[in-house]
Amino acid sequence: MSKNRNPETVVREIKGKTHRKFSAEEKIRIVLEGLRGEETIAELCRREGISPNLYYNWSKEFLEAGKRRLMGDTKRQADSTEVRHLRQENPCSAGHIISERIVYRILKDFGLLTSPAYIVMSPTALARIIHEP
Repeated sequence: MSKNRNPETVVREIKGKTHRKFSAEEKIRIVLEGLRGEETIAELCRREGISPNLYYNWSKEFLEAGKRRLMGDTKRQADSTEVRHLRQENPCSAGHIISERIVYRILKDFGLLTSPAYIVMSPTALARIIHEP
């Protein structure tokens, strides 16, 4: 025997069971893949099973958070225990997390490159300047 249930309830239950939750790490990975430009955003979204609007929302949040961080507007910074723990979880992250090209592109997109020298400066040279103490 089948239960007589409200169709709206059935749809809500199905959506609840099929709605995928993405962790912060997954969102960052997807946004960085989109910024790399190796495939179109549409292809990336199809592969990941998300809508392009959702991707662009994540991308906007990611870039705004980066801009706030570069401007020094942060609520807290990770303590050394957290950093040590994260490095143990992912030892590969001790090196470069994103390419120099992406750093250059983000800085350029947010108008953080004010000198006309950035027009002729290679991403490698720019990264060298950024990484200098």
